[in-house]
Amino acid sequence: MSDLVTGDAVVLGLRPARLPSRALAIFLDLLVYLTGYLIISIGLTIATASLDVAAQAAVSVASFVLVLVGVPIAVETLSHGRSLGKLACGLRVVRDDGGPIRFRHALVRGAMGVVELLGTFGAVACIASLVSARGRRLGDVFAGALVVRERSAGAPVMPMPPPPPWLAGRFSGLDLSAVPDGLWLAIRQYLTRMNQLDPQVSAAMAAKLADDLVARTGTPPPVGVPAAAFLMAVVHERQTRDAARAFGAGPGAPGAVAGLRRIPPGMPPAWGHPAPGASVPQAVPHSGQPAPVPGGAPAVPAAPVVAPAPAAPVPPRPATGFAPPA
Repeated sequence: MSDLVTGDAVVLGLRPARLPSRALAIFLDLLVYLTGYLIISIGLTIATASLDVAAQAAVSVASFVLVLVGVPIAVETLSHGRSLGKLACGLRVVRDDGGPIRFRHALVRGAMGVVELLGTFGAVACIASLVSARGRRLGDVFAGALVVRERSAGAPVMPMPPPPPWLAGRFSGLDLSAVPDGLWLAIRQYLTRMNQLDPQVSAAMAAKLADDLVARTGTPPPVGVPAAAFLMAVVHERQTRDAARAFGAGPGAPGAVAGLRRIPPGMPPAWGHPAPGASVPQAVPHSGQPAPVPGGAPAVPAAPVVAPAPAAPVPPRPATGFAPPA
């Protein structure tokens, strides 16, 4: 298991790929690229037969650089580290912090691959991978990348802890569009491993992640809610929205209320909406007499409406609502 740690001090459970699986993935990639290069070279040779020797050499060099260098870089950039060989072997290239690679990472790996893989027939890459503790070649070291296994046989899947029942549906109106994927990954990694940490360390990490989440959502932190419980409830809310979006639940679906959410059993309906089957009281005329009800029976006078007392002013809140324990 890798000991990669994100910027939020969350350990990522990544399994670095070793030399045999990496060599097989590179062999499959080179087989595809060399086959394509030979086909393109034959076509270019026939197409440039009328040109001089210098022009043919320039076209040959350009096709070599384009197919064997440019195509692998483009494939890794567009697939976020999954080439054909890596996809077949269950591998993926990621950054040192566990995030997906970008163009600059693929460019450095591709440029170094010309020397490591093509120039020395893979000898330098094999030696570097055997010496490295995480099986990295020189291109990975200079690019700040790592090849990890996406499919691990028998790898245990840690379940997400459910939120407290009193927090169910409390954050249905929270805007989660600005929360990046990296923060979601850090929160999920923490929630699945928080019981394995020291209580003081766990509380400090929960406070840090909760503050980052509050800063992304732009909503003040809830009063009296522990940081870990807040993270559980927000992750559960996101899973609920994803499930509703995936299964096509809409406002017309049974039980869908206020943004594709069902009202849990035992909870009162939303404000301003009467409960199903409840009778609506009749209006009372200005004369003070109850309004007539069809059937001849007089209606019961409605109780006078008492205005609620004004709420006490809320004192100003600190900048962050989740402070780690002393």
